Amino acid sequence: MKKKKKGLLVVISGPSGVGKSTVVRKLLKLCAECKLSISSTTRPKRPTEDHGSDYFFLSEEEFFDREKKGEFLEWAKVHGYYYGTPRSYIEGELDKGNTVVLEVDVQGAASIKDQAAKGRIKSSSQVFVFLIPPSVDILAFRLKKRKTEKAEEQNYRLRAAIAELQVMEKYDYIVVNDRVESAAEKIKAIINVEKERMLIN
Repeated sequence: MKKKKKGLLVVISGPSGVGKSTVVRKLLKLCAECKLSISSTTRPKRPTEDHGSDYFFLSEEEFFDREKKGEFLEWAKVHGYYYGTPRSYIEGELDKGNTVVLEVDVQGAASIKDQAAKGRIKSSSQVFVFLIPPSVDILAFRLKKRKTEKAEEQNYRLRAAIAELQVMEKYDYIVVNDRVESAAEKIKAIINVEKERMLIN
C-alpha cells in the first residue's frame, strides 16, 4: 500500500518591520507549489493591503464569533489587535500533501509549535523559519519608512521587535533579510531540504 504523502507547514516569523510580507510574496513567486495561508485580523487595513489576499479584516465581534466556533488554529493579541490563523484551509491543503506557507508573529509561531508538539496539526511536518534584519538600525529605519503608524506606536513596535529577537534560537532556521530576493531564495532552499527529508523519513 502506497504511503500517504504528508504536507509541509512552513511557518515564517520574525519581529515587526523585518519584512515578512515582502519576503513571503517573493517566495510565492519562486515556489509555485507553495500555498499561502491568509490570516484574519482586527487591525485596520493599510492603503497597500487587500481584504482576502493580505488578510481577512474582521471586526472584533466577527473575530470572536469565529474563535468561539473553533475556526482558528491559533490566535493572539499583538500590538493591541487580534490575529488568527484559519484552521480549515491549512488542514485541507496539508491533507492533500501540499506545502503551506504561514506568516505569523512570534506569539503565533509559539502557539503553532505547541499545537504541533501535541499532535494537533494532522497530516503534516513543520519547519519554523525566523527572519531577522541585518541590524537593529535597519529594523528601526524600516519601521519608520512604512509611515503606517504614529511615532509612539513605531517606538513601541521597535522595542517589542528587539525583545522578539531573543527567541530566534527556538526556530529551526534563521534567515537574514538583507535582500528580499536572497532571503526568499534561502527559504525556498530550506523547503527543498525539508521535503527531501520527509521522503527519507
